[in-house]
Amino acid sequence: MSGTVYEDAIAPLAAELAGLAPDCPIVDAHTHLGLDEDGRSLTPDELIAALDEVGSSARACVFPLHDPERHPAYRLPNDRVLAWAREAGGRLIPFCRLDPADDPVTEARRAIAAGARGIKLHPRAQEFAFDHHAADSIFSAARDAGVPILIHAGRGMGRMDALADLALRFPEVPLILAHAGIADQGMFATRLAEHPAVVYDTSTFSTMDVLELFARVPAERIVFASDIPYGRPRTGLYLVLRVAAYAGLDEATCALVLGGTIGALVEGRPPAPAAPPRLPAARAVNGRLARVNAYLSTAMGAMLGGGPPADLPRGSQGISLARSVCRDPSPGDAGEALARIDAMLAAAERLIGEADTDVIPIVGLIGAAGVIAATEPVGADG
Repeated sequence: MSGTVYEDAIAPLAAELAGLAPDCPIVDAHTHLGLDEDGRSLTPDELIAALDEVGSSARACVFPLHDPERHPAYRLPNDRVLAWAREAGGRLIPFCRLDPADDPVTEARRAIAAGARGIKLHPRAQEFAFDHHAADSIFSAARDAGVPILIHAGRGMGRMDALADLALRFPEVPLILAHAGIADQGMFATRLAEHPAVVYDTSTFSTMDVLELFARVPAERIVFASDIPYGRPRTGLYLVLRVAAYAGLDEATCALVLGGTIGALVEGRPPAPAAPPRLPAARAVNGRLARVNAYLSTAMGAMLGGGPPADLPRGSQGISLARSVCRDPSPGDAGEALARIDAMLAAAERLIGEADTDVIPIVGLIGAAGVIAATEPVGADG
């Protein structure tokens, strides 16, 4: 039942995607394989199937989860990812994951020699800061190998000035700031504005974070990402393409966001020259849709803020309030968008009411509803 409810609710989104996506290579810059200590897992076949939903030739950068078998030095999970990538016919681009406290430079050199095209660091999971004594050595290894470093810069982090300091000491190292750099987005956008190869991936729950990213940094420095198994390529792509349309990106620039920029970095080429950010700092909003977006942000925070595991019923009040906005008898020119949002939220409520429901489809529906609310091109007065 739950699969049917989700697929029926997501079908209009999939149809819209077909009209939004340009004919260009797609590369998901942030995906995982294996098993995580939090219980999440993903197999190569599941990842390829998810990529197929956005394109039969879509590719992904991939690295291990916070694997229970990560000791010593993430060697076993890295070897699994490298082997899975070799068997995937070019669809998967392997990165190696490192723990700065566990012989990271030796493992980086070993994995890169075996085919890794980048490095993944997760300062929250591995509990380190970028003033760690190994940080300079890891960046030196990346510089020598000509590979990018992708770094968790999302939830659960404090100030990240030390990472900006490090990036400025190593301008030759391409840096991918995950989750739109939301842990310190303003600081990163300001201090690293002149860095030649800092890019931001779009794997974040809030459309407002991605909109603000397009107002703070060049579109040529933004890359599509889903964070699967915590997100999905299809809904992540929907977010990016709706924001790209809202920002007025031309097809060539959109192609860079969807795969061209990350493709250049993993192939050892510099990103395209940067133009000014595409969105202004102040943007008109429709009041009804802004209320929906606020309630859905509340719902998402209530469900996910204390986890894992997620507490789905805690988000119900926020969803209910968002649906009350959708029932407005005088919706103005937001009416069509509100009807689409309401259908997605009705399906999310049904899924929350079912036993043993996977959180990811529910988060996907709520997230997609928030994307519509934040990017619908309607007047500010409604």
